[in-house]
Amino acid sequence: MQRIRRFWITGIITPAVLAASTFGQGNSDNNGKKPLTVELGPRPFYLVEGMDPSPLKSRLMSCENGPFHATTFSIGHRGAALQFPEHTKEAYQAGARMGAGIVECDVTFTKDGKLVCRHEECDLATSTNIVTTDLNNKCTVPWSGPGQNPSPRCCTSDLSLAQFKSLQGKMDASVPSATTPQGFQGGTPSFRTDLYTGRGTLMTFKESIALNEQNGVKHTPELKAGDPTRINAIFGSQANYAQKMIDELRAAGVDPKNVFAQSFNPDDIVYWIQHEPEFGKQAVYLDDYDPTANPPIPPLTVQELQLRKAQGFKIIAPPMFALLSVDASGNIAPSDYAKMIKGMGFKIIPWTFERSDLRKGAGPAGFYWLFDPNNVAIKKDSDMYKALDVLATQVGILGIFSDWPATVTYYANCMLDHKEGGH
Repeated sequence: MQRIRRFWITGIITPAVLAASTFGQGNSDNNGKKPLTVELGPRPFYLVEGMDPSPLKSRLMSCENGPFHATTFSIGHRGAALQFPEHTKEAYQAGARMGAGIVECDVTFTKDGKLVCRHEECDLATSTNIVTTDLNNKCTVPWSGPGQNPSPRCCTSDLSLAQFKSLQGKMDASVPSATTPQGFQGGTPSFRTDLYTGRGTLMTFKESIALNEQNGVKHTPELKAGDPTRINAIFGSQANYAQKMIDELRAAGVDPKNVFAQSFNPDDIVYWIQHEPEFGKQAVYLDDYDPTANPPIPPLTVQELQLRKAQGFKIIAPPMFALLSVDASGNIAPSDYAKMIKGMGFKIIPWTFERSDLRKGAGPAGFYWLFDPNNVAIKKDSDMYKALDVLATQVGILGIFSDWPATVTYYANCMLDHKEGGH
């Protein structure tokens, strides 16, 4: 994303908990195809085993033998971007295999008006191998050498679909000081990996829809912002661009109940609600609250939330840190912002779990963990489950975006009473 239950620990079932717990499993219909076998791998077990003794750890440990199944509480953010090149076939497959009941394609566009899956219109220099190919010359700002200013800017809208499809996805990173284009392609953070970059198959939106349907998972496409001049030249208007995304879902025969269309642009949400109400009724309004931006982007106000409520918005997706706080006893608790959003009747899907290096606690981990800058509650990576538990049981989220869906799938299978098909 741009810049997400029964009784166990407390013994109390609340309406908010029940609402979250019945959000449901993956698309069980799957056109008669057998869904993927869910395989969580060692990471969730490693994290649980590393927790300090607590009732939460005991409960999670009791679930180590499964069974595990797909759940829409676990949303594959760009697929499984912790270790796989984001928005590639391989990342989407990995996310589905890890039990993500919903998988995300960030939707942008090529020069010939085809919708493709990339986090941003102009991120190809760092998320694909374009600067090492002849297509570098097609970039709005080609890579030309170390420390160049402005930085390389390679856009999907610089390329035809055929040219885009010739590229290979990589971990999103770069080394600006590199003296060769191959060197520029490095920089992957140590908590991620280049182990799975041998293949990085780029996807059109249409292909991602087909893959999700094949895998029996639901869809959460995000209509990405783009150059307004190029959007108008290619589609005629922002509204036509928003319509194009829905048209591709409809053409593929996707049930609107299996779609959670997203946008940071409230006009897109309004358009879908008014013109595509079947798809608009569970559209997700992305909250771009960011105190680290220059200038800072403030949280949504009561007045704005009241407006969105009147316009028919039902789901708000804030950054994870905005929903949590640390109380006077050093425990994680819902933030006042979370209480306000929930109190106004909105459902909540935060972003993004497993997108930060928590090995040294929340403070060094940055943006997603801003609620605990002094490592009071989150001292190590295993403590992330404490935050997830508060989001699930006290904030009452519908689900959460994760760069490594298995971590969330494990929690949901253990702690939440999911009912297949529920929303």
